[in-house]
Amino acid sequence: MGAPAGSARVAEAVTREWTPPGPLDLRLVLGPLRRGPADPTFRALPDGSFWRATRTPAGPGTLRLTARGGRVEASAWGPGARWLLDQLPELLGEGDDPDAFRPRHRLLALARHHRPGLRLLRTGLVLESLIPSILEQKVTTDEAYRAWRLLVRTHGTPAPGPGGPAFTALQLYVMPDARSWALIPSWEWHRVGVDAKRSATVLRAVRVARRLEEAAAMALPEAAARLELVPGIGPWTSAETLQRSNGAADAVSVGDYHLPGIVGHALAGNRNADDEEMLDLLAPYAGQRHRATRLILLSGRTPPRRAPRMTPGDIARL
Repeated sequence: MGAPAGSARVAEAVTREWTPPGPLDLRLVLGPLRRGPADPTFRALPDGSFWRATRTPAGPGTLRLTARGGRVEASAWGPGARWLLDQLPELLGEGDDPDAFRPRHRLLALARHHRPGLRLLRTGLVLESLIPSILEQKVTTDEAYRAWRLLVRTHGTPAPGPGGPAFTALQLYVMPDARSWALIPSWEWHRVGVDAKRSATVLRAVRVARRLEEAAAMALPEAAARLELVPGIGPWTSAETLQRSNGAADAVSVGDYHLPGIVGHALAGNRNADDEEMLDLLAPYAGQRHRATRLILLSGRTPPRRAPRMTPGDIARL
């Protein structure tokens, strides 16, 4: 079980500054890493700083980022601090190529014009995005966010950092390592509302964690194939993972409950589009289809709400 947040080990900071190759909006770039407003691994503060706690190949680490005068100022703590700073340009989209996107629809052109700071991040870490994506399979986001929050706070470890009341108040946690995920008892998964199918998928994934982490260095087709060798991981889950771990600009979340209708409504006025029509509409953006969907979502051009397609369940009561 994780220790109380106040017991997080105080660590010495290492720092770095980096100048991005173009406009950069930290909120847009880092936003996909946040799993709900109370995600214990991520904080966005009113002062414009972003805090991220993660488990790197070198160990736990905490990263604080701020943007000032066209530069990004970074501080990091913990065994993974150097790794986080070395990977900073990749994290913030240095390897991304926004100019490769050629909008063929006015909505996409306007969305790109109004969001010049959008770059696709690349964490280089598979498991940290794979596990919450598995938790999000076929449930509401609120249910998945709650499960992620409770599991990380209970079985993760307090994030290393500068100490002091302000840092303690953040209550940042590093997610469990593969062994700790594997040791979570079945009743604990049930208590946080995760059914046996999803928990079994997580357990199968952590057993081959090293092999899955290798996918971060693979091209999209090979990386997706590697992840989808694990029973329970399909195209939607692999895409949601590789968008974050690999910065995969072409990874489309096929099988999403809402995305086909959003894309269909935005590009063709059809809120009832299915996956096949969505892929047809995105075909002109081959190689950049994930960027196209990000821009559509950022445009605000979404269909009017109807009754929810899914209602929250509560298996913990069963």
